[in-house]
Amino acid sequence: MPLTLLTVPCLDDNYAFLLHNDATGDTLLVDAPEAAPVQAALDSQGWVLTDILLTHHHWDHVDGLDPLRGSARVIGAAKDADRLPPLDLAVTEGDAVTICGEDVQVFDVSGHTINHIAVYFPTSGVVFTADSLMALGCGRLFEGTPAQMWASLQKLRALPDDTRVCSGHEYTQTNARFAMTIEPDNSDLILRADEIAIARSKGLATVPSPLGVEKRTNPFLRADVPALKSAVGMVDADPADVFAHVRKKRDTF
Repeated sequence: MPLTLLTVPCLDDNYAFLLHNDATGDTLLVDAPEAAPVQAALDSQGWVLTDILLTHHHWDHVDGLDPLRGSARVIGAAKDADRLPPLDLAVTEGDAVTICGEDVQVFDVSGHTINHIAVYFPTSGVVFTADSLMALGCGRLFEGTPAQMWASLQKLRALPDDTRVCSGHEYTQTNARFAMTIEPDNSDLILRADEIAIARSKGLATVPSPLGVEKRTNPFLRADVPALKSAVGMVDADPADVFAHVRKKRDTF
């Protein structure tokens, strides 16, 4: 039975996610920016949290945890346990973990922070990436290097095209404007930017986003694509250097 996914807006531009298994009654919360909207979503569905996944230690992903925790199992990166709230299950890349009745894959996606994790649900076709891979973007490199983030993004890019990417913020419209400065002739990007503008004008969320669309339009996933390398005048450059160039431009956009 497929799992039910619910996107929960929090704070000014954060997203939390709820994933529910009707067969088992299990409910997962991915990140806890604030408690009230998450609890309201749970109450509206009649769900009770059994698991909470923390992708990284930043306050806007963990500050709502305590009022929601109850008896739920809190999961996070073993290597970042000293910066996270107390964990019930500490995980590392490659661990065999079952959440909401599904066997999942854990990825180390360091870059935005060191020891940031992403979790992929292969049967349900969803990956929770928080501030690593984002809709038309990637997280600012507060701790990691461009080479680390590029390596992390390649792990996520290798997932199937129909994977739904659940990222942690509503930055997509700004990301689209930036992406258009990098690849103004990308027809897929032009179409996507128009669709995003319409969605946001209606107050609709732009995440989750299909990974296949990200591969065609997200400049941070395209640092080794000839069209993007040509667009930025770095045809013969190493992809990690192309990524660093694009990320630096985004930082000052």
